[in-house]
Amino acid sequence: MISMLFPAMRVQKASSGMVLVHGKCTGGTTALATGSAIRCDKGLAKLGINLDQEFEELSQEIPLSTNHEQYWSSQTKALFDACVQLGFHPAPTAKLVDFERCVHCGRCVLGCRTGAKWDSRTLLSEAVSRGATLKTNCEVTSLDIDQNDHTVQTVHAKENGKQAAYSADLIVLAAGGLGTPVILEHSGIACENTLFVDPVLCVAAPYPGAGQDRHIPMPFLMQRNGYMLSPYMDYLSFFFNKFWRLPSGDILSMMIKLSDSGYGASHARKPQKDLTLTDKERLKAAVSDCKLILGKMGIAEKDIFLGTINAGHPGGMLPLTAEEADTLHNRRLPQNLYIADATLLPESMGNPPIWTILALAKRIAKICAFHY
Repeated sequence: MISMLFPAMRVQKASSGMVLVHGKCTGGTTALATGSAIRCDKGLAKLGINLDQEFEELSQEIPLSTNHEQYWSSQTKALFDACVQLGFHPAPTAKLVDFERCVHCGRCVLGCRTGAKWDSRTLLSEAVSRGATLKTNCEVTSLDIDQNDHTVQTVHAKENGKQAAYSADLIVLAAGGLGTPVILEHSGIACENTLFVDPVLCVAAPYPGAGQDRHIPMPFLMQRNGYMLSPYMDYLSFFFNKFWRLPSGDILSMMIKLSDSGYGASHARKPQKDLTLTDKERLKAAVSDCKLILGKMGIAEKDIFLGTINAGHPGGMLPLTAEEADTLHNRRLPQNLYIADATLLPESMGNPPIWTILALAKRIAKICAFHY
């Protein structure tokens, strides 16, 4: 049903029942993101990977703004003030949005009809204008690897329902944390039995006239110990949770984005993902924080309800190590195969990952350009 309503959105359940979401369209999940740009490279920095230059270059190439407070609703401003009073140190979220073109519909996670929100189709269009060929309706299935010289010889795919094969001197795999490990698995390349997903849980209550569904998603955020908090309307919960069947404009919701453990695995048949005891303890603390915030808004605890735990930031199946800080190339990979997505990230960020993945991919592109 979800895919019928939103053709670019794919939803599946992990072994534990957790709802996992990703985009399957030109532009991938960037087309379904909130456009939030948070630098979260501490885990990479611990390995000796410094992306300062890449972040600076990105800030010159992609529209990035925190100048959106003028568009906040009265409820958003009240939530911000409540968080300040609680000592949570809220800060406006940097957005990959051109607010001159934004119509403030609140539907960022369902795509952007005006093109105000940046997504990776901009880069694809530039590549095509420079001579690249873009193929859609083409799903990569596996790679043929020459065991003698340890290189990828052929990329196998299903194109418009038919078998297809491609060869190249260099292959960069960026199918995301649920896609890349499966392609590697089908190609005989083992990944780690690890998977983080940055679980999301929304804490909400009836609030007539809130209008949160028509305002900027994640307008500000707060970094807590092992999780992040931000105002957010969780459309997925309408499909899975009866308490969310109020008119969306009459719900006030705070999002928890958890920095989860790497306990899990991304497999072709079904992702394996469970919350550990530590994850659950952090989630419980985060729910308490959200209840305090909603209480400051005059909401009684008995009226508060939870959304459905879902996640859309899978990664960590082939994490980088300090040994790979210069090459960003895992020794298990053929020499002409690189990965440029969240599969490489060493730990859960508990934050929107796009800005960090972009910086990492930019560094990998420089390495590929140097060698090829």
